Amino acid sequence: MDDVLIILPTYNERENLEKMLAATGEALPGAHTLVIDDGSPDGTGEIADRLAEGSASIFVHHREGKQGLGTAYLHGFRWALEQGYGHVFEMDCDFSHDPADLPRLLRRSREGADLVIGSRYVPGGGVEDWGLLRRLISRGGGLYSRLVLGVGVRDLTAGCKCFRRQALERLPLDRIRSEGFSFQIEVNYLAARAGLEIVEVPVTFRDRQEGVSKMSGSIFTEALWVVWRIRLGI
Repeated sequence: MDDVLIILPTYNERENLEKMLAATGEALPGAHTLVIDDGSPDGTGEIADRLAEGSASIFVHHREGKQGLGTAYLHGFRWALEQGYGHVFEMDCDFSHDPADLPRLLRRSREGADLVIGSRYVPGGGVEDWGLLRRLISRGGGLYSRLVLGVGVRDLTAGCKCFRRQALERLPLDRIRSEGFSFQIEVNYLAARAGLEIVEVPVTFRDRQEGVSKMSGSIFTEALWVVWRIRLGI
């Protein structure tokens, strides 16, 4: 599976990183992982370097300061294309995305889907450990974004995805400016506009068990207006 890359952005994930790398290695033996650490003050970057020593499948890129999730994934996408990977995953390091789901996403990608999304909002998918308010915000925000953008993807903010190389090559990566949830929305919108085949595979999303959540109300507020920027291409 050396044609598979998992992009794993990190910021203060010392409690999760080693366990995550072990879990992804078990789920996809032979796959490579790129850890992109944004200068974590808790030592996550040093842990990543230690785990990468002597490993042929773990790579670590360090960036100065907290530059954001969207730029981390764009950095990873470009590196994946330079290195010739055929299938590229993005996922969180906090176990909200279950590594055991990765083989199902990869199977659909190998079958020809351009973009495979681990979706909470198709039959068989769901969330755990969320209160009613967060469920309503997520559902309502997703419906709002779909209506504004005119796309049929059910889980526009999903952060667990598998791209075929050909899909990344067709996406206008240089045009993407969004961060956080809105980054996921913009990528899905551009994929749909490019005519890519998008498949949603049901997964269960769980809140992180270790570390501090990076979720904030401002992220949802940002997504409300950013979808109009995306729609208008400005």
